[in-house]
Amino acid sequence: MTETNITFGDLGLPEFILSAVTEMGFTNPSPIQQACIPHLLNGRDVLGMAQTGSGKTAAFSLPLLAQIDVEQRHPQMLVMAPTRELAIQVADACEQFAKNAKGMRSATLYGGQRYDIQLRALRQGAQVVVGTPGRILDHIKRGTLDLSELKFIVLDEADEMLRMGFIEDVETVMAELPAKHQTALFSATMPDPIRRITKRFMTDPQEVKIQSTQRTNPDIAQSCWYVRGFRKNDALLRFLEVEDFDAAIIFTRTKTGTMDITELLEKHGFSAAALNGDMTQQAREQTLDRLRNGSLDILVATDVAARGLDVERISLVVNYDIPLDAESYVHRIGRTGRAGRSGSALLFVEPRERRLLGNIERLMKKPIDEVGVPNHEQLQICRREKFVRNITKQLEHHDLEKYRGLIEDLFTADQDLEDIAAAMLMLLQGKQKLILPPDPPMEKRSSRDRDDRRGDRNDRRDRNDRAERRGYGNPVPMDLYRIEVGRADGVDVRHIVGAIANEGDIDSRNIGHIKLYDDYSTVELPKGMPKELLQTFSKTRVLNKQIRMTFVSEAQGGDRRGNNNSKRRSNDRSTDRGERSFRGERKFSEKKDRSFKESGRKEFREKRQR
Repeated sequence: MTETNITFGDLGLPEFILSAVTEMGFTNPSPIQQACIPHLLNGRDVLGMAQTGSGKTAAFSLPLLAQIDVEQRHPQMLVMAPTRELAIQVADACEQFAKNAKGMRSATLYGGQRYDIQLRALRQGAQVVVGTPGRILDHIKRGTLDLSELKFIVLDEADEMLRMGFIEDVETVMAELPAKHQTALFSATMPDPIRRITKRFMTDPQEVKIQSTQRTNPDIAQSCWYVRGFRKNDALLRFLEVEDFDAAIIFTRTKTGTMDITELLEKHGFSAAALNGDMTQQAREQTLDRLRNGSLDILVATDVAARGLDVERISLVVNYDIPLDAESYVHRIGRTGRAGRSGSALLFVEPRERRLLGNIERLMKKPIDEVGVPNHEQLQICRREKFVRNITKQLEHHDLEKYRGLIEDLFTADQDLEDIAAAMLMLLQGKQKLILPPDPPMEKRSSRDRDDRRGDRNDRRDRNDRAERRGYGNPVPMDLYRIEVGRADGVDVRHIVGAIANEGDIDSRNIGHIKLYDDYSTVELPKGMPKELLQTFSKTRVLNKQIRMTFVSEAQGGDRRGNNNSKRRSNDRSTDRGERSFRGERKFSEKKDRSFKESGRKEFREKRQR
């Protein structure tokens, strides 16, 4: 019998499971389900290795739920998951699979939820318990979770539990299990600590390894953009504007990043929300409900927050920050293209992150195609098509005739209707202009020849480390400002010029001397810059970090020595730099600097004596 002809009915599952699966619209099991279900029905331990989105949840849920004794009101099946989102997802799936089994109850245990809710579910006699390792262990220590008669335990995404530091909790829980039980462990990879668990707690496990092939992997179109020519925020807005997606997830590396990007998207008219570990569980669940019901289109999340997330609407995943390990990339893009649906994934790669891209490509066993930022012509086409759709829809409105009469009342007969329509277009376009200027010319270079040009790039990096932008010799009087980004942030002079020119609408020729230091930079700007513009620059971001621009001094003549003292001057934020002379402030800073050195040496001597 070929793989495509096998149905769930051929695997030996009971009728109440088959009816639920049929109602959910599933007919043919995935490869991992075909391999695991018979072993688990026959009482064997199973060690499954497969990527996310392959159908692991049904692979262990269907055969184990089939063996639950609903007459016994105590925990019989325990599933441990690395995150609360994945635990909730698994619990929901189990409830769907067992919806035709009368008397079967489940409990979900995870941090962030009130204990009384979980205790109530346990006291009602839940046979199926799903939770995170920490909360499960907490209930065991409290005596509210009794595993003495447990029949089945499942470790879902064991490698992720290892990465998150839960492996000791997992081993402690497994040590509490009765001697006779059945174990199923699923993991995308098999590091040594996970292998040790299988040897210690599993009995002759049946290994099931599903190779990553195009047939078993979701249909995900993957592409990457090498960060150059545009700031990441600007590029993100362009990609989202031209991409045809139902719902999207944008992954960032930090919680702060989720909030900043959400604010950016909302400012530009996108329906977006953040999902991170600082949110209460109620707020997280409400956000996910909005994503599912269509009132939210874009979710900006960290890896942990979106772990195990499965929403059918998600058709686009954007890796705004490249993950530090390749496995995380696989899990990220697995949020789309699930259960046979198509999807697309976009990865932003900065120059210093090429090595991480290489790790991902080796794991995926294929190169990720490079794409360019949508140009002004593509933006124009998308905006005009959207505009035409909206106007066409409005032409069907039943009150249209009243507004036709209003036009005749407002305008004289000698005014051309086409001119009136054109003026209305200009008003209606708002911030999204329908006519865009051409993009500035960019250096055209293939990213795939980066290895051949590594020496040249290193030479350029060395020059950037000593970067000084001399400006254009403009005689306009300048002031010196400090910004809180530097070489350690991966900043180049062009990044600073681009940010200031774009945010302040300043011609780059009026941006004077720029010098990069390790953790800050200095820049000269025309004298008399308005306070409002300085406030704008304080919030401006370069490579996703606020530059927090502050005034330092007047930039007189060609004297650049003030740059070296700007870091010391910035230590006293309360001092009014604009009122003190440059020379007096330098003396103050030097005196303060000497006191810091003396206190540092004293502290060092005291530590050495202790």
